[in-house]
Formats: sequence, C-alpha cells, structure tokens
Amino acid sequence: MSNGKPVACNRDCGATCALMAETQPDGSIRLIRNSLNPSRKTPCPRGLRALDSRNASDRLRRPLIRTGRRGEGVFREVSWPTALQAAADGLKRIIDEHGAPAILDFGGSGACKGALHNTGRLTAAFLGQLGPVTRMEGSYSFQAANFALPYVYGTGPVGYDAGTLLDTRFVILWGANITDTRFGNESQSVMRHIRSQGGEIIVIDPRRTDTSRQLGTEWIPIRPGGDVPMMLAIAHVLWTEGLTDTRFITTYVHGADEFFAYVSGDVEGIPKTPEWASNLSGVPAGTIRDLARRYAAAKPAAIVPGFSLQRALAGEETFRMTAALQAVTGNAGIHGGTPGTNMWFGLPGPKIRVFPGRDGDGRTVPKAIWPQVILGGKAQGYSVDFKAAYMVGTNYLNQGSDILSGIAALESLNFIVSHELFLTPSARYADVVFPASHYLEREDVIVAEDNYLYYSGKVFEPIGEARDDFDIFAELSSHWGGEEEFNRGRNSEEWVDWIIDNSAVGRDGREEFKRTGIYDGGNHDRNGLAPFISDPEVNPLNTPSGKIEISSERYAETGYPAWPHHRTMNRSPDYPLQLITPHSRFRINSTGSNIAWVEENDPILLWMNPSDARKRGITDGSTVLVRSSTGEMAVKVYETPDIVTGVVSCAQGGWHGREGSPSANLLTPLEPTLPSIGTRTHTVFVEVEAGVTAGE
Repeated sequence: MSNGKPVACNRDCGATCALMAETQPDGSIRLIRNSLNPSRKTPCPRGLRALDSRNASDRLRRPLIRTGRRGEGVFREVSWPTALQAAADGLKRIIDEHGAPAILDFGGSGACKGALHNTGRLTAAFLGQLGPVTRMEGSYSFQAANFALPYVYGTGPVGYDAGTLLDTRFVILWGANITDTRFGNESQSVMRHIRSQGGEIIVIDPRRTDTSRQLGTEWIPIRPGGDVPMMLAIAHVLWTEGLTDTRFITTYVHGADEFFAYVSGDVEGIPKTPEWASNLSGVPAGTIRDLARRYAAAKPAAIVPGFSLQRALAGEETFRMTAALQAVTGNAGIHGGTPGTNMWFGLPGPKIRVFPGRDGDGRTVPKAIWPQVILGGKAQGYSVDFKAAYMVGTNYLNQGSDILSGIAALESLNFIVSHELFLTPSARYADVVFPASHYLEREDVIVAEDNYLYYSGKVFEPIGEARDDFDIFAELSSHWGGEEEFNRGRNSEEWVDWIIDNSAVGRDGREEFKRTGIYDGGNHDRNGLAPFISDPEVNPLNTPSGKIEISSERYAETGYPAWPHHRTMNRSPDYPLQLITPHSRFRINSTGSNIAWVEENDPILLWMNPSDARKRGITDGSTVLVRSSTGEMAVKVYETPDIVTGVVSCAQGGWHGREGSPSANLLTPLEPTLPSIGTRTHTVFVEVEAGVTAGE
C-alpha cells in the first residue's frame, strides 16, 4: 500500500479503475495503479493523467453570465449569489410562463459512476422539485442494443465477467476495439492470456485497430453495414452443413425454424449464402465459409460485439444476430461462451444505495433526436414548445448528431443553465455557467460494473470557486425553499458515509474501505444466463416462451420482421464513401479534447485508404474537406492501408469550434435507426475533396 489516498475514475468509460493519489517527496501528487487490484485490472492513461484535466489552464474558476449573443462564448464573471439568483429567476420565469414541461433535463454522463456525485441523478433530483420537467430517454452508447436484447433474452441479467473467457480458445471481436474503448480493465489481459495459450482471436473491423495488432491473431476487414449479411451467411453455412447444436436449440431456443427459413431463402427467395454476403460486406465468400466452420468446431466460442455495430442503421439487427449465432451453436450462457452481448448486461453487483433521483417524473423525449424535438415542439406532436435546458456534465451539442441542427435548437431556447469544468461547445450556449468540481476534488463511492465498489477520496480543494454539483443544487434549491427536500438533511460528506454504511461495505467496514479504496464483491465468474442453462424449467427467461427468442412475435409488433434480417441502405452517388466515427484512444467521448497531451498524442485525423486518396488527388497529411448531406468539415488526412477501400474514418469527440479539433458530428445525420430511435453515427455517406477548407 503506497503513502497515498485512494481515488477512482468517475467518468463515462467502459472501465472503472481504482487508483492511488501518491504524494511525492517534493509534495506533488502522482496518480498510480492501486496495488490492491488484481493483476489483470490495468488502468489507462485517461485515468492516470487525470491531473492534466484537473489542473488545465482553461478550468472555469468563477460563475459566468452570458453577455454576448448565444453561442458566441462571451461571458462576464460574477459572484455565486448573483449567478444563483440569475439561474433561479430564469427557471421561475420559464415555469410561470410555460410550465415545468418546457424545461429539458440535460443531465448527462460526465460523472456517471458515482453513488452520490452522479450528474444524471443529481440533475433529476433537483429538477424534480420544480415540477414535471421533460427528460431525455435513451442512450447514445447502446440504444439499439438496449431496445433489441429484451426481445431475445427478456429483461433479466445476461452479462458475463471477462474472467469467464480465460479458458476460451476461439473469440470473435466483432467491431470491438477493446484497447481503445476499454471494455473493462481486464479484457485486454484476458485476451492476451487467450492468445498466449494458443487461442484464436478474430477481429472483424473496417480498420486494423490497435486491438487487431496487439491482441488479434487474424484481421478480417469488412465494409460498415456488412456485418449482418456476413453473420447471416455464417448461419447459412451452419444450417446447410449441419453444424448447429440441435440439442441446445431444442432445449433453450425459440424461433429457430423461422430464422433458418429466412436464412435459407424460403421466406424472401434469397439464400443468405457467403457469396451473397460477400457482395455486401466485402469479405470473400471463402473467408466467411472458413470462419463459420472454425467457429462451429470450437467449443466454447465467444462473440464479443462492439457497441459500434449497433450505432448504425438497422443497428438493432446486429445484436439480435450475434445472439442468434451464439444460441444456434450452443455457446450462449455456457462457461467460456457469451450470449452475443457485451459484458455485464444487468449483472448485479455489491449491495449499494445511491443518492435518489426522480426518474419517474415528467414526460420523456428521445435523446438521439433532441434538436428535432426542440425545433419541432407542439408542431411535431410534443406536448409543449420547449423553452429551457439544464445541462450538467454533458456536451450534447458536440456529441449529438448534426451539430448545425443542435446549434439551431439551442439558439431557439429562452434560457440555459450549465454546470461544467470548461467552456465546452455546449456550455458556450448557456445563459448561466456554474464552475463544477473535478472528481479529484470531492469524495464519493464509485460503482463499477465488475462486482467491485471503489472509494474515491478528496485529494484537492476545488480550483478557484468551483463547487460540487451537489452543493450547487442544494443552494439553488433554497431559492424555492426546497434545500431540505433536495439534500434530505445531509451534506455531501454525510451522504457518502450513509451510502457506505448502507452498502455491502457496512458501517464496520467504512474506515478500512476509505483506507484501501476497494470493496471486492467476491464473485468474478458471473454468467447471467447460467441459472437458465442449468435448469430452463425452473429458471425460465422472462420472454413469452421462457426461452432465447431468436425469432420474436413481440418484436414483429414493432413493424419489423420477427427474425434478425438484413436491411438495404440507400446510397447517393454524390457521397460514395462511407464514414465511421469511432472512439479515440485517449478521449472519453469529448472529454479530454481540450487537453494538450491528448491533442498531441491522439490527434483527430481522417483515415483514408491510399487507393481512395489517389483517385481524389489527396496526399498524406493534407487538409481536405469532408462533405455529407448534413454538413462539412475540414480535417487532415492519415493515408493508410489499415482501412478498407470505400471507407473513411474520423474519431468522434473533437470540440466543435476549437482550432485543430474537427468534430465528426458536423457530418452525422439526425435520422435514427428504427424501431429503437438510436443513433446511426456509423452509417454516414460522404465525399472527400482535396485542397479546400470548410466554408470555401
């Protein structure tokens, strides 16, 4: 144990890491790995370099009130009493003139792992006092998967721990770039172990990523949108060559006959052969057939899909297909297999009671199309015309599709409040901006996905006059006489102790928990489907059949086929290239895009295959204009054979309006994937032009 204080990342990240803030001989602080963690759990630079964001020169230090036109970024610093009064007056005016539903809850995921300091839950708790405000519904990250999977598995836990794959010798990472997106802090170590034991790790991705280079034994390049056709072709090989697990299907699966009728061509007259899929996916038919046979021969085998697959048009079908493949091969729910989902879906962790929000109050609108919601209002069938937004720990303008529509939507509002560390693209549109504390400047309990609880101690006092979101809301509540209603009679320190005392840690373990920073839930070999697989009669799934439904009559009620299916994408000759917008190595969405070391070590570039570049007279390192039907963006080119022809890639997260930080969401359309109303930021069609810049 080092001479430090335990801390843990409270960010919207696929991993949750326990660290130590270690005091150096010169009195400075260094963040290091908490040595009490199991050896497989490794933090990344985003957590280890958190001091860069805490100490950044552009941290907000005093409250701001807008003096320029909305979005111009011109503010004046004011005192806290002045800012709080301005926020209270503005909110009261909106409620008096338009009613509470005219206020949109933009509570976000900037701090989403904290049991207390949770930007979404705190915002809901505060706004709930004002009346039935309108809340955002859905997830930018995995809306299509969240929508589709309950039709397949019901609503029970279907996740699994990374350690359950240690003995697996055949893994398909399908669109899962786990080195950059951090599917937990054990996944990389587990994959390295599998490879060291002679296992095969197949990476299917339009790009040769760090995951394929460092962990994969084989890279299969694929066109975006070709995933479902390739999966259907694998199912065709399994069916026609008798490679399915008939006992598993009979015992655990509903709807296999309907699914295979579609795959064989009996339904539409088009057999989903490898040759058919090759034309759509760009993967040679022989490669598909060989992969199908190797996959069928391996037991257990694991498909680990990335969320990228379902952030696309017809994204719902991708996770229905990965689930179907794992089911018909008998790999769903067995040790070493997966249900064709990401890890941890619904797995229960240690007992924990968190600060209560008010998620049941008010109406909801779809998050993925929020600019359309605001601009449409009553004319588009919503109950009100929206007049205000309250933003906490969120950069919706930057991270939502179609930034130009987002700008128009925010400009149409009468009043906006923001809590932020920095003047982000979204915060620039606010009327009042409160400077928020960094997670290193407050105490919390962090809820991890992998059956741990972490204590995160307060290492520093807040910079300048920054305050915790909790304290801002508590004081703002006093303007309604509702401070006691919000904080329930406890300050933040008392809340943290109450949370610990009412968790699996307990009052008696509180002191040790604060010293070590880690509570281990004990079981790290969890498999949510294991009880069902053990005895499907005693432990049926809560689907209509009680089984895994790879064809679902209930899903057909959405207006789409009961079975997973391929949907054709409409392309325009004006936009012959397809753009994908993956996560970058050192950013968490847009978090970090203003930090110097991130910009230096992880610049946002446009990946382009040399053949596509040559056709357009484009050279490596040149600045190009990327155009879509939605907008245009200037960006530098990275010419590489590590991306398939016909596809370009630009990492999302760059701050709109920041020099040298191109924002891919200038190009992404608002049109969602249906029926989930999820984002489709990997189904974008563009053209790239040499020697021009945006606006010319």
